[in-house]
Amino acid sequence: MSKLIFERSSPGRRGPDIADTRGIETASPYLSPELRREQPLPLPEVSEIDVVRHYTELSRKNFGVDIGFYPLGSCTMKYNPKLNEEIASWPEFAELHPYQSEDTVQGALRVMWELSEDLSEIAGMDAVSLQPAAGAHGELTGMLMFRRYFNERGENRPVILIPDSGHGTNPASATIAGFRVREVVSNKQGMTTVSALKQIAAQESKDAIAGIMMTNPNTLGLFEREISEVAGYLHEIGALLYYDGANLNALLGYARPGDMGFDVVHFNLHKTFSTPHGGGGPGSGPVAAKGDLADYLPSPLVRRVEDASGNARFTFTSPTKSIGRMKLFYGNFLVLVKALVYTRQLGSPGLRRVAENSVLNANYVQERLKDAYDIPYYQRCMHEFVVSARRQKAESGVTAKDIGKKLLSSGVHAPTTYFPLIVPEALMIEPTETESLQTLDDFCDLMLAFAEEIRRDPEGFKVLKNLPVHHLDEVTAARHPDVCWGPKE
Repeated sequence: MSKLIFERSSPGRRGPDIADTRGIETASPYLSPELRREQPLPLPEVSEIDVVRHYTELSRKNFGVDIGFYPLGSCTMKYNPKLNEEIASWPEFAELHPYQSEDTVQGALRVMWELSEDLSEIAGMDAVSLQPAAGAHGELTGMLMFRRYFNERGENRPVILIPDSGHGTNPASATIAGFRVREVVSNKQGMTTVSALKQIAAQESKDAIAGIMMTNPNTLGLFEREISEVAGYLHEIGALLYYDGANLNALLGYARPGDMGFDVVHFNLHKTFSTPHGGGGPGSGPVAAKGDLADYLPSPLVRRVEDASGNARFTFTSPTKSIGRMKLFYGNFLVLVKALVYTRQLGSPGLRRVAENSVLNANYVQERLKDAYDIPYYQRCMHEFVVSARRQKAESGVTAKDIGKKLLSSGVHAPTTYFPLIVPEALMIEPTETESLQTLDDFCDLMLAFAEEIRRDPEGFKVLKNLPVHHLDEVTAARHPDVCWGPKE
């Protein structure tokens, strides 16, 4: 195990001190005495090279798209083009301040307006707010819009429907917004059906249902074939439809949520539109709406106005019934820049090829793995599919978790494990469109070799050689975490 930065510390060791701080008071004279430390912080005493080596070593423990294949289902871990990063680093973008006046940031507002227009067209919606800072933040935004919409109509509709093949954060978002969640059970083909909705409506009453949160394709990687009928039925009983954009990558240029009947949509710019994942942010989860629901979008939105001479100007505006701000500023503005560069670089034909290749790659991998692993909902998939390690577990005691760890030990990130919950020992695999045939074949060869090794030597398969940690006791780690370092007594 690598040493912690504190364990590298040695009394008196330090890095270069460029500034002469002698005679400078260390604490502000305006800070009251009771708020000043009597003793300095017990920070590690290390040299510059100690610090550089420490953090470089930590960075090498990370796994990212720039390092290797990352088939994390429903996360769309596609390659992030470096051109996007280059343009977002331009000082004209990177050095903006949130308190600048609108007159000094017209270019930035134009970026936001053009991205909003692009997203509206891609999803078939009427208006977009770029306020939400992440996918789950967008989900919560949509649910708050639903709640405000029904409250203003004087309707008490406490129930949100969520398919058992839906995205994992949906139930939490609906609950935080004050709704009660009812699970919709998929049929044998992994689909949501109108008959299942009617059964719940009969139990709850039609007037109790506020709407449904759906991912299409769902987390099984399957397109919901009855989506038009589902939308028609829910609108008939006065309910709304929310589209979780986690899997929009499979539909770009071919199908639009607005045309399917969805009223509110959120996008994951860090998935579909190739802005980076990870590091805790920043992300971006813009929300779009149709018809009357557009009046409830969070503010501010960017609007384009023209003067009498036809000169365009961009300004912030607020919808008439807006739910308000979801955050104070557009601190994730550079993410928006990257997404606009991505959409403009590809254009409509390129976005269609994104969908085509993501679906093609997923089906190719599925066909190569179908005999070695069970695929409970086997059929032509969209951008991802779910295999089950239930056969391996029953015959050899090797679980999906073991396979995921073995992949990590082999230089490939694990697929999403144990989700969706309706598939036992699930491994959800999403290759994305940016991977080559060679990479896909290397992954398939590895998975097929795993299946053979599990059959031949299951205990040997569990031996991991290239990970900093191996088989942890997750239960103890979760219940009794040890996250604070202290010097040895």
